Amino acid sequence: MAQTTPNSSSPKWALITGASAGIGAGFARQLAAQGWSLVLVARRADKLQQVQAAVNDINPVVTCHLVSLDLAEPSATEQLVAFCQTQGVSVDYLVNNAGYGVPGDFEHVDWTTHQAMLQVMLTSVVELCRAFYPSMKTAGYGRIINVSSLAGLTPPTAGHTLYGAVKSFLIKFSHSLHLEAKEHGVHVTALCPGFTYTEFHDVNGTRGMVSQLSKKLWMTADDVVAQGLDAVAHNRPVYVNGWRNKAIASLSKYLPDAVIRFLMRGSIKKFRKR
Repeated sequence: MAQTTPNSSSPKWALITGASAGIGAGFARQLAAQGWSLVLVARRADKLQQVQAAVNDINPVVTCHLVSLDLAEPSATEQLVAFCQTQGVSVDYLVNNAGYGVPGDFEHVDWTTHQAMLQVMLTSVVELCRAFYPSMKTAGYGRIINVSSLAGLTPPTAGHTLYGAVKSFLIKFSHSLHLEAKEHGVHVTALCPGFTYTEFHDVNGTRGMVSQLSKKLWMTADDVVAQGLDAVAHNRPVYVNGWRNKAIASLSKYLPDAVIRFLMRGSIKKFRKR
């Protein structure tokens, strides 16, 4: 029978990408509160240190490794896997959270920028799942959360051309892996938040636009994380955060794309920068 928890004689390790702020930092805090030791990955070393300090305040017993790494580099995931091997870290809980948006129409963005986004948000996710899933399956225990987005379930829009496409891929990929893994004690969930209070819109320059949206559409990162942890614990293949986002996802499933775009025509201009 598959284990319901990792072997208690060994440390429980969770690896989180994009852990320097927002949803990633929320996962770090809440998993530390549950007793997980952490490998936190992000580009900004100073921000990682701040998250580490918060983790230590929550649970001073857990070990917290910091890895300052740019996942846009093709060799980054290989370096990360090598780090875990060197440190004797067996990853039981993987949170692929790193990501960002690239505003503008497709041809107005240079290929290097597109390529970096695909490496971070698509290729590295698949590579890390491929690196750590086999050992989870062998152990009979594992948790994988791939942070997707409501955008992966709604009709495409002009601008931010690759974002929804990548998030849609993550949903399909996660669901397929869920089906392969569910008999082996490994839970896989695609987490699909909507608008969340993080640095996401500050980084891509759309904060002024999205601030015009109703506050009722927004969730806190801590709420998104708590729901994500519960969803993967119950082995839900796809989880949409919040009842409003669930309603939007349901409408998108049953109504034609053209109708959804018509209904959302006023809002789209507030979160899709061209």
